[in-house]
Amino acid sequence: MAMIEITKESYRPYEENMGKTINVLNENLNAIRAGRANPRVLDRITIDYYGVQTPIHQVANIQVPEPRLITITPWDPTTLKAVERAIQASDLGINPVNDGKQLRLIFPTLTEERRRDLVKIVNRYGEDAKIAIRNIRRDGIDKHRGYLKRKELTEDNLAEFEVAIQKITDRFVAEIDAITAEKEKDLMEI
Repeated sequence: MAMIEITKESYRPYEENMGKTINVLNENLNAIRAGRANPRVLDRITIDYYGVQTPIHQVANIQVPEPRLITITPWDPTTLKAVERAIQASDLGINPVNDGKQLRLIFPTLTEERRRDLVKIVNRYGEDAKIAIRNIRRDGIDKHRGYLKRKELTEDNLAEFEVAIQKITDRFVAEIDAITAEKEKDLMEI
């Protein structure tokens, strides 16, 4: 039976999956609106464009002319109503102002209570990401314990793998903490 060698390549799939978890966390946090206008809040909103669910940014010009204002100008004027309905149906919580040519989204300042609710959501996303990271670590360790049972790996190699994957996990958890702390600071700014 051939022995499995632990190399830097052994950790790559786990690091890639942990990196994808960070990307998902960032996407989720970008969708949370702070008191300022951020066009990223529209990323998840789609309209039915000739039978295909299409993100708004692919059918319209989106601009931020002022810190609390987003303007949306569809390239095809017939889609204006569809964009307006999609924004109203979303969880954005902002009613667009339609002037017949473009939509204006005016972002009100957040109340203290709403800021605290958003911080709770940010922390929940952060905790979900940490759980996903830890699950990736557990899957890697379980896989390598299986190698040990089949005598394809020595106990020393398994211990080395466990220590190294824990360091990788700790690095990603610290990154999640930094990302959520930054978003929390952003939300609590007045």
